[in-house]
Amino acid sequence: MTPSVTCTALSFTWPDGTPVLEGLDVSFGPGRTGLIGVNGAGKSTLLKLIAGELGPTGGTVRVAGEVGYLPQNVTLDTALRVDEALGIAARRAALHAIEAGDVAETHFETVGDDWDVEERALATLGELGLGGIGLDRTVGEVSGGESVLLRLAALLLRRPDVLLLDEPTNNLDLYARRRLHAAVANWPGVMVVVSHDRELLELVDQIADLRSGGVTWYGGNHTAYEEALAVEQEAAERTVRAAEADLRKQKRELADAQVKLARRKRYGQKMWDQKREPKIVMGARKRAAQESAGKHRVLHEERLAGARERLDEAVEAVRDDDEIRVDLPYTAVPPGRTVLTLTDLELAHGARVDGVFELRGPERVALIGRNGAGKTTLLRTVAGELPPASGEAAVRVPLRFLPQRLDVLDDELSVADNVARFAPDATGNRIRARLARFLFRGSRADQKAATLSGGERFRATLAALMLAEPAPQLLMLDEPTNNLDLAGVRQLTTALESYEGALVVAGHDLPFLESVGITRWLLMEEGELREIAPEAVGRLAGRPD
Repeated sequence: MTPSVTCTALSFTWPDGTPVLEGLDVSFGPGRTGLIGVNGAGKSTLLKLIAGELGPTGGTVRVAGEVGYLPQNVTLDTALRVDEALGIAARRAALHAIEAGDVAETHFETVGDDWDVEERALATLGELGLGGIGLDRTVGEVSGGESVLLRLAALLLRRPDVLLLDEPTNNLDLYARRRLHAAVANWPGVMVVVSHDRELLELVDQIADLRSGGVTWYGGNHTAYEEALAVEQEAAERTVRAAEADLRKQKRELADAQVKLARRKRYGQKMWDQKREPKIVMGARKRAAQESAGKHRVLHEERLAGARERLDEAVEAVRDDDEIRVDLPYTAVPPGRTVLTLTDLELAHGARVDGVFELRGPERVALIGRNGAGKTTLLRTVAGELPPASGEAAVRVPLRFLPQRLDVLDDELSVADNVARFAPDATGNRIRARLARFLFRGSRADQKAATLSGGERFRATLAALMLAEPAPQLLMLDEPTNNLDLAGVRQLTTALESYEGALVVAGHDLPFLESVGITRWLLMEEGELREIAPEAVGRLAGRPD
């Protein structure tokens, strides 16, 4: 049987009554499918339903073949040995017992036909860049990014027919992403991957866009999807313009008809008043005129209603992926002005910045390097959250820091009240007017922070920092695209286009970093910070020269 996934009339509602999916019909066959959609569309929920992690409220999920599932947040017992995390500990132990001369039947049953399990495991670890870990080490000795790859290695060793990946590159550094991209490119079976990583989505065979409770399919990778979507949107916008023109025409014709009917009515009344014709003739003419007027009015009103309906349908076909539009003139930093100085800085966990490093003017700096290299520690030290082991980090302009955890907001306060904490002198109307530019319009500004989705929380945090008073002239972002959908990444990019101060971004999402106009690239490696050329960044990410 060919591996496949078929969802029929699939529905899921959370225990509090919040619907996520309603009557969804979708199938996934051989090949790599990129599943995309805005935050809250139900992508992760769909993967959990396919994997059996959740039960549907209605409908069915049928899977032909074995399923392997890599969740968005990977948690492994730190006390496990690597071979246990890979699921091969029993076969490996039996194999070693046989090699030591123990010929018990149970050992042969355990090994089965998998005599090369240890070699396959080491080869798979090597392909994912984990060759140096060893099968006898414990999970607690590997980094967070390595634990994601370790979980993926376990899935690859199982050789499932259907592989489900939920945001697999979150928290992976450039090196680990390169390994995961290679594994995805070489996958032979059914794969469904939820991701905002545009480089990963370039490796898929088709895109499934989960939107408004249904799935729209696009052949090809993400670039092909964007091109097809642009053509669709252009056609949809042309249809809107035509529908708007038709609506204006129908309004004019209705108005013209009403004028003509009013003239006829005045003429008939004049003839009635002057009694120039027999009363019975004038009465019949009046009734005919009223019937004709009624028919004309109904006809034009129906045409107008039809034009409005066509306009509504045309507008519905145009996507409403709003973009953040905000002016931030007070964030401007004059060219050449010193923004930040690091002098012989040693961080709490041992990384160093030797000599003097300066950030001047509205420079845009990318901070890259392996997970655990010290990037977050450096940003927290500059922000004053951690004391340096030695040396100095001197910030010379107003600074705001957006951490990975997005713990800047007070969950008990509304979005508007949270922004007011950072701009205490701003009026309520001014705060709401500016929040509207961050897509918090009307009652959305009154939502408690605790009720926000991941994407909404990010926008609210970004609004609080960028609208702060005094305006930040140095903005530091730590892995800002983690857990953002593609629309959210675009919104962040457009918001940063308005920012005129100095920017430092720690991250591994190269397309995003390139889109925000990075002017300097800094690599944290082997405990030291050094500047590298842009072409060297591409080589680190495994891009061809």
